[in-house]
Amino acid sequence: MNLEISTPLIEFVQRLSPTPRGARLARRLAANWLATWGYPHTGDPNDTVQHLVAELAANAVTHGRVPGRDFELRLLLLRSQDTVRIEVSDARGDRTLRFLDGALEDECGRGLVLVQVLASRWGLVERDVGKTVWAEVALGGGRGARAATAGAGGRCPRTGPPPERRSPS
Repeated sequence: MNLEISTPLIEFVQRLSPTPRGARLARRLAANWLATWGYPHTGDPNDTVQHLVAELAANAVTHGRVPGRDFELRLLLLRSQDTVRIEVSDARGDRTLRFLDGALEDECGRGLVLVQVLASRWGLVERDVGKTVWAEVALGGGRGARAATAGAGGRCPRTGPPPERRSPS
């Protein structure tokens, strides 16, 4: 008898084309992986992750695009912390993140405000080539719990500890 023990995948990594289609695909992939991990499409955690992935991927496509280079989506399910970590990496390290004033009539400039409100924590990690913007979403609490956590700091933590990476045994 051949018994195999399957370990559920808790990390998803995908490179995507730096186009609007790639950004849409990133959002759909995130929604499907969250559903696979037990957070249905109709739930608050899945919805929040979709919004964050959509915003970070759109920023990577719009502001971080380098011709011939893809952007990368990484989702990490941190079960011990009941959190999902979203990482979007692009090849453009010369453009830093910035908050725009975003007047009422402006059609853009509010994306990072959305990230700040929806994420429990978020930040930026510089890389040899490009940058990674990451955001973490607490999966156990509702919108009120996230808003209280996000508002506690009052501003973006510019850097944060990267998640522990374990090499395959």
